[in-house]
Amino acid sequence: MDVIDPTLIEKLKRSPPQKLAEIEDFVDFVARKDARRAALDRLLATAPALEAAGLAPMSEEEIAAEIAAVRAERPARAGG
Repeated sequence: MDVIDPTLIEKLKRSPPQKLAEIEDFVDFVARKDARRAALDRLLATAPALEAAGLAPMSEEEIAAEIAAVRAERPARAGG
């Protein structure tokens, strides 16, 4: 949607500040949800190429270990 409906703008203008904060939180939530879905779609799109390359699927334990390793690196990257 390139243009926001003027009716929506008027409704936002009449909303109390605490409701505007709630609306903003919701809009942020929807944007994050869309971004996560797009990332998942990109990740799933790589599955056929990995399979064609002959790579064995990872077990749940291997996936959990990879996630833990990346999370462990985050504080080190942020501080450095």
